[in-house]
Amino acid sequence: MVQAEIVKLGNETVLSTIRKFSRRVQGAGVIKTVRRGRYFTRIASKTVKKKRTLKMLKRRKEYQRLIKEGKIAEPTPRTSSHREQSSGPRRATFGESTPIAH
Repeated sequence: MVQAEIVKLGNETVLSTIRKFSRRVQGAGVIKTVRRGRYFTRIASKTVKKKRTLKMLKRRKEYQRLIKEGKIAEPTPRTSSHREQSSGPRRATFGESTPIAH
C-alpha cells in the first residue's frame, strides 16, 4: 500500500524533493501509525489466561500455607510517607494566614 508518493519535477533539487516527501509522510500519518504499533503486545488467549491465573492462585495458596506454618515471616503492611506527614499538625500555607487588603 502506497501512503506517500512523490514525483521529482525537472528543475527541483534533491533537498526540496526530500523535504516534500517528509511533509507528505507527516501529513499522511505514517510516522504516527508506526510509532503507535511500536509496543504492540498480543492479547493472551483464554487458555493462557486461565493457566496463568491457576498458577498465580496456586502460588498464593502455597505462600499462605508457609506463613501459617511459620516458615515465612508475615509481611508488614506498607505505609506511605504521605500518610505520615498528613497525620501531624496542619501547617498554614501561603495566603491562609495573610489578611486580605481592602
